[in-house]
Parts: sequence; structure tokens; C-alpha cells
Amino acid sequence: MCILTFLKPGINPDLDVLRAGAAANPHGHGYALITGETITIGRGLDAETVLTEFATVRAQYPDGHALFHSRLATHGQRSVDNCHPFLVGGDKRTVLAHNGILPPEAHPAPGDPRSDTRIAAEELLPRLPLGSLDSWAGRQRLERWLRADKMVLLTVDPAYKYQAYVLNESYGHWVEGSWYSNHSYLETLSPVEATSRWDYYGFCEECGEFIASASPRCTFCGFCVECCAPFPRCTCPELDGQERYAELLGLETA
Repeated sequence: MCILTFLKPGINPDLDVLRAGAAANPHGHGYALITGETITIGRGLDAETVLTEFATVRAQYPDGHALFHSRLATHGQRSVDNCHPFLVGGDKRTVLAHNGILPPEAHPAPGDPRSDTRIAAEELLPRLPLGSLDSWAGRQRLERWLRADKMVLLTVDPAYKYQAYVLNESYGHWVEGSWYSNHSYLETLSPVEATSRWDYYGFCEECGEFIASASPRCTFCGFCVECCAPFPRCTCPELDGQERYAELLGLETA
């Protein structure tokens, strides 16, 4: 499964949630933060050590985008080298982390110790004909390739318009400025701890899926608890397209 967390600028990590996610996904952990003109990365197999380091660096650099990842291994060895995030094409200015199982072309060949995400970052994504992430067409091509997987990319490369990209963002959920790729952290949180964190918590009246979110919209089918309308008939105000995407991620727009 894995769990991937994205933090907007100015947002402090909820260490209890990250710790719970690490307990449910125990095969390695890592983080990345934009620290001025560079990206600071940390990885390790001991969750508490990596979490402490992440919290320390975040306190020093609270105004950059950040991500945290905990791994549940599916492909590749359980090693620090396979802990997310990874450099994209070896470029220290751009990193990515991923939640899910990538298409077969990213799976390691027999004897290859790398994970599917590491292979994608090192080899596949730099040469896939996807187009620019700054165009809707390019972003949609990558999201279609990912299928239901989620990915976060951080960059300080001036060739990109933004410093952060969350791919298939709608498949995750937001809680007070942090985006989580799934609810696996709930497995190790008590019901009291869980219900204290979200305005909307329980089973969707429309599709029956479990949701935990600050938003009234089901993260699976889009049903709105506030106006009781199924997707896409919700009448509650919400930004659309590029403007909504930029606001959600805390991106600066021209």
C-alpha cells in the first residue's frame, strides 16, 4: 500500500498521523523539503529516527513544500536505497515519491534489487513522451499512466512553473493543509484519535466507502454531505481546474 503525505508551505507535520502511517507501512521511510534553492532529502529504515529528522528540518524551513513517505514493499529489496523519495533522472533539483503499484514496464527484472518507483524515477519518467506537467494534457497523460496510483513531485528546477505537483490528487484527501494518499494510518490510530481530526468521518451515504476528511465530499464518489448531491451535481462553491489545483497545493500563481 505505502502512504504518501504532502504538506503545503507553512503547514507543520502531524507527527502522530505520520507515526501511525509508518507503523502501518513499516518497510522504510523518507522525506523531502524545499529548502530555499535546494531540496533536502532524508531516508532510513527506522521510522522514529526519520520522523525526528523530518520534524527538525521542517522547523528550520517551514515555508517550503514538503513530503513524507512510508513504504510497504511490493517490488525490490527492503533497503534504504529503495526508500522514497528518488531523484528524477539523477537530477538533484527534482524528486518524487509514489503510492501504489506502477505498470509492468516499471517492475524490476529478475535479480534487479530496485523498486518499481525507483526504476520509474531513474529510467522511465525522464524518457516517457508525456509532455510538460505544466500543461493539463501532460499532467493527464502521467495520471493516466499512473492509473489509480498517486505521486508527488517536488522541484527547484526553473524549467517547471511550480515547485510542487500532486498527481491524482483527487484520489487522496486533505486534512488542514496536509494531503494523504490513503487512510492506512487509521489502522494504528485509536477511534478517539481518528474522530478528533476530521469534520467528516464514517461511511459515505452514496457509495458506502469509508471516508475521513475535512471536506464534505466523499473522496471516492464525490457525494456531498452538505448539499446531499451526487457528483458532479454538488452546488457548494468550489474552485475548478488550474485555480483549484494551485490553491490546494499552496502554489503561487502569476
